[in-house]
Amino acid sequence: MSQIRPALVLLALFTLLFGVIYPFAITGIAQLAFPSHANGSLIERNGQVVGSALIGQSFSRPEYFWPRPSAAGQGYDASASSGSNYGASSRALVDRVRGDVSRLHQGGVQGRIPADLATASGSGLDPHISPAAAQAQVARVAAARHLSEQQVAALVARYTEPPFLGLIGEATVNVLRLNLALDETRPAGP
Repeated sequence: MSQIRPALVLLALFTLLFGVIYPFAITGIAQLAFPSHANGSLIERNGQVVGSALIGQSFSRPEYFWPRPSAAGQGYDASASSGSNYGASSRALVDRVRGDVSRLHQGGVQGRIPADLATASGSGLDPHISPAAAQAQVARVAAARHLSEQQVAALVARYTEPPFLGLIGEATVNVLRLNLALDETRPAGP
């Protein structure tokens, strides 16, 4: 009986400290230091949220850049975030990648297909593609939008994000941001 009271006091204290005070403090610090990130990095267009810079979206029309395939449920379903867990020797993975490469070629992507256009990310939600994957789609997107390839390539260059601190990771292109910029681009004059 002498041990129950201190145990209950410690339970209440730790619940208050680590279940209430600590989460509120961290949330408050995140809101002050990184408000956009803490609120999901939402992207708005004309006052409407059109997506997040952190979660990929499915684009399949020819006038848009296509993201990498998603292994998360039905498309980019954040509640089903995961990879496929197929190994390199998996027949199902090889067949899916071959199918994706064929679909990309039939959709107008020319030349060698960059790996990230035919393979899903570990989370299945990656909103980025490599600059090479974007460049592989420039001719298709330009033709579908009646833009010059130079205009579209310039947008790809403008929306290419460098590695973090110039050192960590690789350059990437956020597909949603690039497609939104495309929607604002008009064909060059006659």
